[in-house]
Amino acid sequence: MNIPLHIAKELNIQEKQVNTVINLFNEGATVPFIARYRKEHTGGLDEDYLRSIEDRLQYLTILGARKETVLKSIEEQGKLTDELRNKILAAEKLQEVEDLYLPYKPKRKTRGTIAKAKGLEPLAIFILENPNYSGDFNDILAQYINEELGVKSAEEALQGAKDIIAEMISDSADVRQVVREFLFENAQIVSSKAEIKNAEQTAYKKDVYETYHTFSCPVNKIKQYQTLAINRGDEEGFLKVTLNFDDTAVLKNIYKKYFTFPESVFDEILNEVVDDSFRRLIFPSIEREVRNQLTEEADLHAIEIFAANLRQLLLQPPINNKIILGVDPGYVSGSKLAVIDTTGKYIEGRTIYPHPPQNKMEESKKILLDIIKRNGVNLIAIGNGTASRETELLIAELIKENKLKCHYLIVSEAGASVYSASEVAKVEFPDLEASQRGNISIARRVLDPLAELVKIDPKSIGVGLYQHDVDQKFLAKKLDDVVESCVNYVGVDVNTASASLLTYVSGLNKRIANNIIKLREKVGRFTNREQFFDVSGMGEKAFEQCAGFLRISGGENPLDNTSIHPESYDATTKLLKLCELSTTHINEKGNLVELFVKTKGTGKVAKEIGVGEPTLNDILDNLKKPGRDPRDEMPKPILRSDVLKMEDLQIGMRLKGTVRNVVDFGAFVDIGVKQDGLLHISQIANKFVKNPLDLLKVGDIIDVTVIGIDIPKQRISLSLKG
Repeated sequence: MNIPLHIAKELNIQEKQVNTVINLFNEGATVPFIARYRKEHTGGLDEDYLRSIEDRLQYLTILGARKETVLKSIEEQGKLTDELRNKILAAEKLQEVEDLYLPYKPKRKTRGTIAKAKGLEPLAIFILENPNYSGDFNDILAQYINEELGVKSAEEALQGAKDIIAEMISDSADVRQVVREFLFENAQIVSSKAEIKNAEQTAYKKDVYETYHTFSCPVNKIKQYQTLAINRGDEEGFLKVTLNFDDTAVLKNIYKKYFTFPESVFDEILNEVVDDSFRRLIFPSIEREVRNQLTEEADLHAIEIFAANLRQLLLQPPINNKIILGVDPGYVSGSKLAVIDTTGKYIEGRTIYPHPPQNKMEESKKILLDIIKRNGVNLIAIGNGTASRETELLIAELIKENKLKCHYLIVSEAGASVYSASEVAKVEFPDLEASQRGNISIARRVLDPLAELVKIDPKSIGVGLYQHDVDQKFLAKKLDDVVESCVNYVGVDVNTASASLLTYVSGLNKRIANNIIKLREKVGRFTNREQFFDVSGMGEKAFEQCAGFLRISGGENPLDNTSIHPESYDATTKLLKLCELSTTHINEKGNLVELFVKTKGTGKVAKEIGVGEPTLNDILDNLKKPGRDPRDEMPKPILRSDVLKMEDLQIGMRLKGTVRNVVDFGAFVDIGVKQDGLLHISQIANKFVKNPLDLLKVGDIIDVTVIGIDIPKQRISLSLKG
């Protein structure tokens, strides 16, 4: 198989582009580096294309290796024909290769192999090759009675022949494909309430799977989240899952596909064999395949949603130049407070007990007021976990009663406890207890969401659905790709970044990231990108991959605070000279450079300075906005100074909200009350919406209408429809 050509056809791009990308991968280039700095080489392929090439290359390489193994095994058995070889070589899926290999795969002891050992294979062949036999079949059977081999009667001989034929049918790749297609097109997946084994199980999640106690859906129409829910219920023992289908139809399809004759004098025998082969040998494995394929598709879909939500969460705009008070609310253990300055440095922390059982409300207000005034707090970040809304009410009252010039916002605290107990947190705050580190993380998530959230296992960030049920290896790879993409998209200030953040920079690993920190602590700030070579472990290739993504603000060369790669510095200098400017003018003269290029012609200027047009366009973007943070263009979080109770809501009320999570069936929106409201997929637009992600993203600020309120169940229904 010509892998580059195959991938090119799949992705509808040129084979030359695929070959170029593969060569760059082999040279150690990363996806972010290729996407940004090798556009001329790849024809401008973006990260999605590059990761697709990477994934397909890995799969097809594994497929090719498996084909070689299978061909070698069959050839060693002396059974490899040209036709079989061509079928295996033409296979595009691992499942197709395994189906073709099945008849030749070494088998454990089975009823069929036992029957062959008794010398009954010729009898099986006779039945298959003589559909019009007119003699006495009993005479044929009598020839195979052999007590020495363990065949004591004609009935045993016939049963052995049936077992052999049943396995022959089961080993047929064509038959298995027919059954597979039939079940995918015609079967229903059915779930029912399983028999409860003990009282503990009865009390646990008793209503969670109620929807699936009498559930039935065509296999080819089941939704991904339904598959994941059914799988979880099945695994936990709350649901029994089966496939329902027309038995007669599938058996007829098998007969028609396997036998070369329309009917036979042995039809009664053959029909029994087909039924046995299907129920005992074919169906159990194909049923697993169907369930596995549904699970793989559901996993992929859930992971894609998680990845999309994670990307938006990581790219939430930072709120700069604020003294922030982080609050991790709680009841018995109290609410933890932490103040950070405009750089994220921890200033001080306390614990207050305003909620039950202590109920020290007035004391807590005095402590809060003192901390806010003494530190000049501008913004209060409240974690959205236990006691969040009670704490919000407390903060809102405090602001109102004391006419404070500060605001608050609710922040997802998902993963804060994971961070607080991590090695990263221990290194950052060795003198603080784990419980006090979480609220620092909450505050820093407002100051710079990306820099803080990269310290946490992406699975724990809380913007997915069934993330603990899907393929964990694939999930980890996908989420790491997202984090890597976001970090390199934004860029990293090498003089302030943590080791956790630096690890995700193109070309860097944990060792080099830690060495950057050590060198920074030893000799002070980096003042130019050439100093990266002083970092232990930083070779030419690592420098090439990381240099453009590491920024130096206030350094010797203004270009070091842009995403212009050092390899393009000469071209940039030439461009500025053409405009009679120097690098010192880029902050105020960037638009003049763009005007010059447009006037003279992009192609002509690109040729004159020795770069391609894509690189020239990137240089222009950076000269116009050096040090630009792309997150600044995204909507800022909603800052509040007053609280709204659920009891205050009324049907028809119009509110501004923040999208917290997007799932298959809609989105959860924070409208400033205790419970996030559900914006069902049917209420997103005045048209059919196939995927909520097409219209909504985590962090979006939207105007919603309240269309349903259920206070006892703490449910709020919202609508975006006009």
